[in-house]
Amino acid sequence: MNQTPEPFGTRLRRALDARGPLCVGIDPHPALLTDWGLGDDVAGLERFTRTVVDALADRVALVKPQSAFYERFGSRGVAVLERALADARSGGALVLMDAKRGDIGSTMAAYAAAYLDPSSPLFSDAVTLSPYLGFGSLRPALDAARASGSGAFVLALTSNPEGPQVQRAQTADGRTVAQRVLDELAKENAGTAPLGSFGAVVGATLAEAGADLAMGGPLLAPGLGAQGASAADLPRVFGSALGSVVPSVSRGVLRHGPDTGALRSAVRAETEALAAVLG
Repeated sequence: MNQTPEPFGTRLRRALDARGPLCVGIDPHPALLTDWGLGDDVAGLERFTRTVVDALADRVALVKPQSAFYERFGSRGVAVLERALADARSGGALVLMDAKRGDIGSTMAAYAAAYLDPSSPLFSDAVTLSPYLGFGSLRPALDAARASGSGAFVLALTSNPEGPQVQRAQTADGRTVAQRVLDELAKENAGTAPLGSFGAVVGATLAEAGADLAMGGPLLAPGLGAQGASAADLPRVFGSALGSVVPSVSRGVLRHGPDTGALRSAVRAETEALAAVLG
């Protein structure tokens, strides 16, 4: 008899409690490769990625590789990403694939198979999704995540300046698009404890959320560090939902490489700053 997989939300809550709330993005920007003294090529990509994973996979709850920076090198870059996923999970970190996929029908099902099927070399603990073809278009991915014990983080209130054009637009019932996304996620998480497996992306750089963030799942909060937000901004943005926040930092940690000790020290400093705010 097949055993029901442990839900992502349960595993994430346990990892956050054990290792702290920080998510570290693995974003091998060309400029970062250069700053590390590496070439903007597959060899540099591999060295960068392996260094970050070796330094951090045994001490952070969640790592978030950005798929685009691997895809730009074609199949060889994706091969580096595949190895990174396996190595990070072997080190004890959960892996959130930052792919922001969103499509309809069989195409969405194919994306779900790529990232949320345990037999796929790109299988991740969770994936970021875009709901702007309608929340219902994500159904194949949400169902696949539930079946495999994985999760998803759906874009709701992003930190980019163009986001409000869509996300804060009002729908026919008076709710904003973002609030409808959050409300749909609340339905997906209904009845789950201690944390739902279906989260939302809400930027830490927002002046205010302007939405009900109590949707039962984790709130991924990008924008700390290079984008201008700090731990002190989180209570203003997230209010009573602060206990579900998973702050994400990329360049604020990665700029300290390639020295492994410096990367670990940067994570320790970020984690301590967050603990003072989040508990």
